[in-house]
Amino acid sequence: MSSASLSKEKFTRYTYIVLLSIIALLVVLIITGTITGLVRPRNAAPLISFGNTVQNGQTRLHGDDVRVYSGLERLRITLSDSSILILSIAFPYSANDTAFSEELSSRVNDFKIIAYDYFSTLPSSSGKVQIDEENAKLELLNRYNGSLRLGRIEIIYFSDMMVLETVFN
Repeated sequence: MSSASLSKEKFTRYTYIVLLSIIALLVVLIITGTITGLVRPRNAAPLISFGNTVQNGQTRLHGDDVRVYSGLERLRITLSDSSILILSIAFPYSANDTAFSEELSSRVNDFKIIAYDYFSTLPSSSGKVQIDEENAKLELLNRYNGSLRLGRIEIIYFSDMMVLETVFN
């Protein structure tokens, strides 16, 4: 036999041994993981965790699952001076409180009507409506909470707030 065929035989023998070792290691890991999974209780904490902990498919925010309710979408409200207010209203709520979440969803039309009523009746001085954002937030917060039974809204955020003035010829 030539030396080339001997080195080729050694190479295939070592490759075969390495591949069998890798397969054996994988089988041992799978069996160990299966046994560990069967023995550990269902509510046990993870053995290893990387980054943020996830529970029930949702990440935790500051110890509580807080979401932002923006179901009112973008409102277009005609003001008393015929200009148009474009406004988006949002507020945080606890997603763990399912009854309150359902109440918020059922009150979407009420919330829109409250916002329309408030902004459309603001008085105009010198032909223009002056909107004080902080007072508007407080008033809407009070009115929204007055209509809720199962919880309270803590803070309201405005976004996309702009007034489109009408031009008369």
